[in-house]
Parts: sequence; C-alpha cells; structure tokens
Amino acid sequence: MASDDLDLGVPLGDEKFLINPEDWTEAIAAQLAAGQNIDLSEDHWRIIWFIREWYGEHGLAPSARDAALFVKEINAPKNFLYSLFPYGYVGQACKIAGMKKPRAWSTG
Repeated sequence: MASDDLDLGVPLGDEKFLINPEDWTEAIAAQLAAGQNIDLSEDHWRIIWFIREWYGEHGLAPSARDAALFVKEINAPKNFLYSLFPYGYVGQACKIAGMKKPRAWSTG
C-alpha cells in the first residue's frame, strides 16, 4: 500500500503527518509504517514510545539530538535510528509516532 493511499480516519497535513498528535493510535502507527514498507519490530516501538513519551512530557517532538541521546542511553549502536528508519528520523520515526510535521527542525 502506498502512503498516498492511506485513509487513517484522522486529519492529515503535509506529507501525511498527523495534524493532531492526540489522534494517534498504535493502529495508525502500523498503517503509516506499512505505507513506508516498514514492519514494526520491538526496536521500532521502543523509539516510537520514546517519541510519544517525550511529546507527552514536553508538548513537542524530541529533536534528532534528543533521540540520539536516547539511543546512547539504551546502548544501541550509533546507526540504530537509521537502520530502523532509513529515510530519516523526522520523515519516518516522527511521522509514524504521530507527530506534526515540523516547520523547521532544530538540532540545537
């Protein structure tokens, strides 16, 4: 299924990012991942839940730097995120975790 064909039943904005992160469910994550040819593993869910928890605590998605620090904390290899989400942290991990599309992404 191509990501353009997805009907998630919730409003989507640019590039199929959720408009409202509170609309997110695990089923939506699975559909978004399938639309990008990703089979969600336990490691994928670990990153997705990190993003969701960060969003719950801070009201915004964690930066790529915050995600890299999380990867270091769990003693995963440096290329862990890229191996799970080869088209990028924002374009895949944050999208599948139900984050809004960022206007600009700051790593600092």
